[in-house]
Amino acid sequence: MSDKHNAMGQPSGPFAIVNQLCRVLLADDHELVLDMLRRLLEREFEVVGAASDGNMLVRLARELTPDIILVDVVMPGLDGLEAGKALLASGSSAKLVYLTMETDPDLAAQTFAAGASAFLLKASSAAELERALRIVAAGGRYLSPAIANGDIDALCASHAAKPANRLSPRELEVVKLLVAGMPMKAVARQLGIAPRTVAFHKYRAMEALGLQGNSGLIDFAIRHRLLGPKAPPSGVENGGGPLAGSA
Repeated sequence: MSDKHNAMGQPSGPFAIVNQLCRVLLADDHELVLDMLRRLLEREFEVVGAASDGNMLVRLARELTPDIILVDVVMPGLDGLEAGKALLASGSSAKLVYLTMETDPDLAAQTFAAGASAFLLKASSAAELERALRIVAAGGRYLSPAIANGDIDALCASHAAKPANRLSPRELEVVKLLVAGMPMKAVARQLGIAPRTVAFHKYRAMEALGLQGNSGLIDFAIRHRLLGPKAPPSGVENGGGPLAGSA
C-alpha cells in the first residue's frame, strides 16, 4: 500500500505497526514548541504528555511510561541531560531523543554516552525529525548530519580521545569550579566534601593531565573550553586566587 494512511486513517507502510504502538512524551520549556511538536507528531505517534522542565519530565515519564522521550537539553531546574540520566538510572526503558539548538559536538557525544538514542538540532526539518523518530522507534540511533556528518561512532570516538575525558566526573567538576574563580573552601561547601578532598581532586586532575602549576591548569581550561564566558580571576596565574593552596 503506497499511501501513508489506510482507509481507517491509521498509519500504513513499513513503520505502521511501530508508530501505532509508539508513545511519545515531549519536554521543552517553550509552550509554542510543545504545541507545534504535538501537532506534527500526532499524525503518526501517540503523544502522551508534555513537560516544561526537567523535574516534571521525570515525574511524567514515571507515570506515563512512554516509549520515546523527545526532550530539549536546556530546561529550567533539572536539565534534559540530567533528567535523562536519572530516568535511565531508575530503570526506565524509554528511548531518549534530544532536540536542541545546541550545536556543540561534545554535548552531542555526552548525550550518547549517557544512553541517548538520537540528537537533533532545532534547525532540522520536520521530515528529518519524523525520520529520526521512526529510526529510534525501530531500535536504531540517529545524529543530525550537521554534527560529525551524522556519524555517531566517529563523534563518540573523538570525544573519548579528548584529554579532559581522562578525568573522573568529580575531578572535572572540581577543576571547572576552581578555574571559574570559586575559592577552594566554597567548592568544598558546594560539593559537600572537605577542602582537603577538593585539593586532592585538583592535584589528581593535574597529574592525570600532565600539568604543572596553576597557570598550566588555567591554560588547559581555556584550550578545552572549560572556563565558559568568564575569564579567570586576576592573580591565579602567579599562584594567588582560588587555585592556590590545599586548605
